[in-house]
Amino acid sequence: MGYSVGQVARLAGVTVRTLHHYDEIGLLPPGQRTASGYRRYTDADLERLQHVLFYRELGFPLEEIAVILDDPAADALTHLRRQHELLSRRIGRLQEMAAAVEHAMEAHTMGITLTPQERFELFGDFRPEDHEAEAAERWGGTDAFEQSRRRMAAMTKDDWRRFTAEAAETVQAFAEALASGLPADGEHAMDLAERHRQHLTRWCYDCTYDIHRGLGDMYADDPRFAANYEPLAPGLARYIRDAIHANAARAGA
Repeated sequence: MGYSVGQVARLAGVTVRTLHHYDEIGLLPPGQRTASGYRRYTDADLERLQHVLFYRELGFPLEEIAVILDDPAADALTHLRRQHELLSRRIGRLQEMAAAVEHAMEAHTMGITLTPQERFELFGDFRPEDHEAEAAERWGGTDAFEQSRRRMAAMTKDDWRRFTAEAAETVQAFAEALASGLPADGEHAMDLAERHRQHLTRWCYDCTYDIHRGLGDMYADDPRFAANYEPLAPGLARYIRDAIHANAARAGA
């Protein structure tokens, strides 16, 4: 006896009114009718409805769906192959959109509004957002952390260039001082440490001597940070840490 319009509506998750409309426009006429004229849908009708709903989900207009389904050269397997291809394209597009949204989320989280090309020019393979969770765990909720996020969010590409260039110059000066045999607790090394502290205060947050000492310890103790300095000169991370501590002591902090 087939399926009633109500049964089909529940099975397919559509309204009875939708099925009536599909019947009226000739898109999905029921294969059977009772003696009283009530619609009855066959298994073939349900298969056709499945195709209709699939193409509708992909945004095809009803008129175009009718043409596709009524193509005499297209059997069920042809429709499945076409749907698989369309789905693959949709999945690819959605993956691209998801990647774009993730990038926007990362940039928003870190306050970095640079383009991917600009980020590569400034940071290379280093990804600041990879350290976001750890930074939030260590310093989240502190004034320095929130201040840093706000300032970095306002940075332009030129700001980032100046910021990274100044940092690189200071590190290079530390490396030259170490190579020259100047002591970490000498005036020159301590002046470089103070320059580094002022650099952070100017660009990122109010870097107190206590905060600066903590950073120095991290540079020397954390292999990930030490790797930024050791290629320039063996022992450079420890040298910078010692100069930072000596500078803080000189300031009476």
